Amino acid sequence: MDGAPPEIRSYRSVFALERRIYRIDTLRLHPGGVPLRGIVYAAALIAAALLAGALPPLSWLDPLIPWYLRDIGLPLAAAWLLGAARVDGRPFHLAALALLTHRCGPRCLTRLAPHARDGGRWRPPPVAWLPDGSDARFRALRYRGPGAVAVRGAHVRREWRRPARADVTLHPLEGRAAHVSVLELDAGAVLEVRRH
Repeated sequence: MDGAPPEIRSYRSVFALERRIYRIDTLRLHPGGVPLRGIVYAAALIAAALLAGALPPLSWLDPLIPWYLRDIGLPLAAAWLLGAARVDGRPFHLAALALLTHRCGPRCLTRLAPHARDGGRWRPPPVAWLPDGSDARFRALRYRGPGAVAVRGAHVRREWRRPARADVTLHPLEGRAAHVSVLELDAGAVLEVRRH
């Protein structure tokens, strides 16, 4: 190295990796280089212009626009614009692909996966709310299992072998110290709370 080390004013230019072509054999191109992405854009747009010019709807415009402008000039200008364009900091082809997948992708996600299109809606299973006795009194109710019931109040529990109305009955006890018990009910089992 002769002289002082090169000064880097911004690390953006160091980490912005972009392939560029600076010369072809002995022919020196633009001092900043020609981005390879722009060359790919230009080749794709020229091929698209040639293909579109051969199709009947656009082939009727051939007499209106000179061939060099239609097949070379406009695709090169569009390639230059697309190569310089940045959408949210991304090159055009990545941004266009993201927009296309967003547009064609599922509109609804369930647990970060595409929502099933069966026409139905997912509904949570029914949640039964039962008074827990914190209001200082038991309420008369009937609950059919399956499920678990937490009882936070003084009570007498009776289990019936041949139930007439309920498999388990609870009777409140007034003036007794409260204790917590959890009852697990099988499917179809009935719990009944009786006030008296």
